[in-house]
Amino acid sequence: MSAYVLILDDDADVATAAQLLLRRRYGKVATLCDPAGLPALLAQGVPDVVLLDLNFTPGSIDGEEGLAVLDLLRSQAQPPAVIAMTAYADVPLAVEALKRGAGDFITKPWDNARLVAAIDQALARRAAMRGPAATTPDLMGESSAMRELKALIASVAPTEANVMVLGENGVGKELVARAIHALSRRAAGTLLAVDMGALPESTFESELFGHRKGSFTDAKADRAGRFQAARGGSLFLDEIGNMPLAAQAKLLTALERREVTPIGADKPEAIDVRIVSATNLDEARLFDPAVFRPDLLFRLNTIVIRVPPLRERREDIPLLLTHYLNLYALQYERPARNVSAAAMDGLLRHDWPGNVRALRHACERAVILGQGTEFSLSDFGLGAGMATLDGGADFIVSPGIVAASARGSISGDMTLDALEREAIASALAQFNGNISHAAKSLGVSRAALYRKLGKHGI
Repeated sequence: MSAYVLILDDDADVATAAQLLLRRRYGKVATLCDPAGLPALLAQGVPDVVLLDLNFTPGSIDGEEGLAVLDLLRSQAQPPAVIAMTAYADVPLAVEALKRGAGDFITKPWDNARLVAAIDQALARRAAMRGPAATTPDLMGESSAMRELKALIASVAPTEANVMVLGENGVGKELVARAIHALSRRAAGTLLAVDMGALPESTFESELFGHRKGSFTDAKADRAGRFQAARGGSLFLDEIGNMPLAAQAKLLTALERREVTPIGADKPEAIDVRIVSATNLDEARLFDPAVFRPDLLFRLNTIVIRVPPLRERREDIPLLLTHYLNLYALQYERPARNVSAAAMDGLLRHDWPGNVRALRHACERAVILGQGTEFSLSDFGLGAGMATLDGGADFIVSPGIVAASARGSISGDMTLDALEREAIASALAQFNGNISHAAKSLGVSRAALYRKLGKHGI
């Protein structure tokens, strides 16, 4: 993805770290530590996205410098998308930046995946604002199923209707949510994603509705909830089928009244967000009142979009393979190679239980481990004797384990079971024990991961 990104931060180390992370993905990434140099830089060309720190003078915490820079950026003939960067304690300041025209905010130190996702979303919003030619670039595929999906998104997006996205793990439900937001009248606002399956019930209200300083032991400052932070934009509630019934009742009340009350507040606050939700539950379970409240479902599924699994659009597999193989060849500085005819036949016949996510992981594996002049089926981990996770999901080794194997730092006689255990342990460590995030990174369902945890005694 080619884009011009500017990092405006008074901490040169922070700016350099972000530049190193983003340069390979976006191409031109510039840094600036003093906002006084911004007019001269803008005279040479306006960036597509600006990562903007809100305080520059040592000891300054009011954010006035950053907000003044934001005003300057928004005054450009074709203003860049702006992502505010702030410390966790300054979230209310970031919310003020959203009101002044910033499209999103991230807290420092940032999560790399969250930073990249924020920039991708900002680019999508900016493209949508430039005209109808920008549709759904991240939803790759020209099959009839994908054409129907894109047409439905284009029809639904300009409305204010709440949308529920249904589909198996790995089909791209979040990409659908991003496309809906990017083509909506709220595209200039932010799209905030919340993994409802990973949200502890004890912090549910604080995360979604916010809290006031002193309202509970760890409430050391006022904090805006996701509903307030996404004001004027869209809120993507992922894995909504995993919410406990008690939490569902609280969400229903907020949606019915169009207001939320932060913990410790004396009065409610009006909300202005569009809800896009997603779940991998099959519809029979979704309509089971013991699993999901019918009255909440009625509020969320004004429009239902079903994302087809990859096995129902096999004609898109060659396009996806080309995209991800080229992407990882560039990332890992490996030569471009073709897929052998035999490998392509096997990849087309494979059912891909993990869908596009599993295909992406398989492409990364092939680029890292493939040695021949062409990619073989075994390079993708789909050869004879392929291991599978319970529930039908492919055996997937995390990128860190694969890279270690390529370097020769993993014993050559390590069994597939041992590699599997190592990959699961690595994913859990990476996400601090969060099952939803670990399962998503491995391309398997939560249920399959739980079974494997029992098998390996983790």
